[in-house]
Amino acid sequence: MPLAMPEGKRLAISLGPDFDAHSVWMGTFRSGSQTLLSRGEFGAEVGVPRLLDTFERYGITTTWSVPTHTVQTFRPAVDAILSAGHEIAAHGVYHEYVPKLEPAEERRLLELQLEQHERLLGIRPRGYRSPALDVTDITLDLLAEYGFDWDSSLMGRDFTPYHPRMVTHLDLELGNAFGPESAVLEFPVHWYLDDFPELESFKGSPLMQSNQAVLERWKDSFDFAYERCPGEIMTFALHPQTIGRANNMVMLERFLDHVTDHDGIWFPTLSQAYDAWSDPEPSRPDGGPHPADPEGIRNV
Repeated sequence: MPLAMPEGKRLAISLGPDFDAHSVWMGTFRSGSQTLLSRGEFGAEVGVPRLLDTFERYGITTTWSVPTHTVQTFRPAVDAILSAGHEIAAHGVYHEYVPKLEPAEERRLLELQLEQHERLLGIRPRGYRSPALDVTDITLDLLAEYGFDWDSSLMGRDFTPYHPRMVTHLDLELGNAFGPESAVLEFPVHWYLDDFPELESFKGSPLMQSNQAVLERWKDSFDFAYERCPGEIMTFALHPQTIGRANNMVMLERFLDHVTDHDGIWFPTLSQAYDAWSDPEPSRPDGGPHPADPEGIRNV
């Protein structure tokens, strides 16, 4: 089911930054290294202004996923994002690695970030992106319970929004079974549209790729979506401390030059994209127990 786009628009693109700053190093990587923290500071003090300038020049409005730790540590940068008309989505408290959380702690942190968004920014976020793009078996249920419209953490499609189903039964011999569709709409992401794993450099890490390789991958993804997936959306996860480096900004602007050479590109916030989505009639299984395992006794 395509998005109901503004007249004349063919493809939506969300260039959504994850403004992690210090929190990614402290939360996910569990480090207080001054050098790593300075990279987060670069994201706030240099990367954010560069991205805001680029977005303004290209006429882009987007969704920034921001941990509440960042809101409290780099408030002027967050205010600048809001003043430029962008959306702020939930992205954890301190970029906690969600799969390691006990259920009660996951709930507590979700409640805390909502309270901090409302108290510090005066707004309740409509959407959520999990830190490190990973969730637990209960994350989507919690998001639905607390009234979120959308999530952008999973990878079950590439350009098509969908209602994800959690895998409820794992069985190596009989196949897996799914639970019911979530009420939350998923805007799928993928590592290949994420700058951090491909362009971030770690001490001794061989993973960093060339800008040209990443640019060609992004252009190929766009070309496919533009030609074959009209009415759908490309969802990026960018990071100010990564994409904001000089060589990466040049790459991003070359990509945007390629994109804007095409007619009919829409740059919505993810909540605007959500408002343009109409759910199709149900056509998938109801997610009941595995037919060969009605009581789940073969789970692994």
